[in-house]
Amino acid sequence: MENRLRVLRAERGWSQAELGGRLGVSRQAVNAIETGKHDPSLPLVFKIARLFELPIESIFNDEVSDGNR
Repeated sequence: MENRLRVLRAERGWSQAELGGRLGVSRQAVNAIETGKHDPSLPLVFKIARLFELPIESIFNDEVSDGNR
């Protein structure tokens, strides 16, 4: 799942550790989500959307990129 988490975090000047603290997860979890190695749980997705005050769809994209678009 692609996401804009890294960009949104950087816009606010937060480290991965700081974002993790705000979300109640580890820095490693934030890194895994940002790099696409881990898809967050639905409750965490809602928490992220509330934190950034954005709709889920503007943060996460569930479409698989095939490079032909």
